[in-house]
Amino acid sequence: MTSSRKEQGQQKTLSRGSLQEEVVNTQGTVRAQSSYPAQVRSDTCGTEYTLLDEMLKLDNMMAALKRVEQNKGAAGVDEVDVKSLRPYLKEHWFRIREELLEGTYKPQPVRRVEIPKSDGGVRLLGIPTLVDRLIQQGLAQVLTPIFDPNFSNSSYGFRPNRSTHQAVKQAKQYIEDGYRHVVDLDLEKFFDRVNHDILMARVTRKVKDKRVLKLIRAYLNAGVMANGVCVRSEQGVPQGGPLSPILSNIILDDLDKELERRGHRFVRYADDCNIYVKTVRAGQRVMEGVKRFVEDELKLKVNEQKSAVDRPWKRKFLGFSFTPERKTRTRIAPKARAKFEDKVRELTSRSRSMSMAKRIDQLNVYLRGWMGYFRLADTRSVIESLDQWTRRRLRMCYLKQWKKPKSVYRNLVKLGLSADFARRISGSGKGYWRLSNTPQMNKALGLAFWANQGLLSLVHLYDKHRSVS
Repeated sequence: MTSSRKEQGQQKTLSRGSLQEEVVNTQGTVRAQSSYPAQVRSDTCGTEYTLLDEMLKLDNMMAALKRVEQNKGAAGVDEVDVKSLRPYLKEHWFRIREELLEGTYKPQPVRRVEIPKSDGGVRLLGIPTLVDRLIQQGLAQVLTPIFDPNFSNSSYGFRPNRSTHQAVKQAKQYIEDGYRHVVDLDLEKFFDRVNHDILMARVTRKVKDKRVLKLIRAYLNAGVMANGVCVRSEQGVPQGGPLSPILSNIILDDLDKELERRGHRFVRYADDCNIYVKTVRAGQRVMEGVKRFVEDELKLKVNEQKSAVDRPWKRKFLGFSFTPERKTRTRIAPKARAKFEDKVRELTSRSRSMSMAKRIDQLNVYLRGWMGYFRLADTRSVIESLDQWTRRRLRMCYLKQWKKPKSVYRNLVKLGLSADFARRISGSGKGYWRLSNTPQMNKALGLAFWANQGLLSLVHLYDKHRSVS
């Protein structure tokens, strides 16, 4: 009798929850969920719907579709892009859904992408197909309310209502409380080394739906397509899919619980973990203990070259660092500042042939996003210096653009510079970079000029953010 009701419920879900029908009936408008779906007990508890049924419900999958479309991103190995996703689902979703319910669905391998890192290495990303991203997103949305409530309060990465800024503020608070040494723990190639059996054992603690477990395992083993050859994945969680953040938090939750059991004050954001202690000796003892736990229990590896026990102001955390004063201030880490300068150099490079208006538009997009992240910094003077340096780069662009002394002279006079000063700049033998910082160039292409050109000011963005917060 119970089995009969269960089958009827699944049939009802199929007819009402067909994403195929919803995609056909909508014209780009989707109804997103107001919150994550409620936690669903497994099918062993005698409930009508299993976790997979909950994942495939109309509201959940439409919210997943909306999220995938908003994130855009590159196509996977099947070359179906975001614009083609809805037409593809109209034709294939019913079959995909049947395969998911029957437990026969096989994910396609991910497309390998290498992203250069600032230290000279590369970060390996795995780009799933759009359909697999949709399924992973729907799965992540039902797994999150099951696992997230029991995650540590010291874990901030890829969690609802948590952010990098909250993690940095918590780290700052520990330093102000007197924990002025940090155990900076770096996990070597974490996403590439996750042990599948250990991860699945952690997932099985709370998920009993065998079809969901089989689906997660299938995504772990989907493999990587590189140079036309599919290589099976024996370990690791490919970065780039919606499922990898929740899975990484599930396996690292054991580390969080161990640190809590030992009474440590720590902050973790994904695989970046900082533990705050009062002395170097305590830090060295903690480092050895945590290293043993990570390598013995989780079968992961600590990167000894990047991990260290040091003062917080000598290390970086999520792009930030701190000042050594008793009243600690948050500052931009030197490497983060260097990355900013590299990006601005790229956008203002002479080899990028484009109009100044287009160059400023591209620069504004980057400046707005960058300042939105680093608004947490307390060192306004650094923001001012970066603002001035950016304008100097643009002044150099104008000098290069004008090239000939006659053009330099004529344009500077048009900008209100006296003929004498304009003649000095145009006739100078100094290089563009040196000339861009002269008082005459500062006067001709000053703050008012750049404001009129539409260039955003980092200082103004910073002050605006700080006044709101």
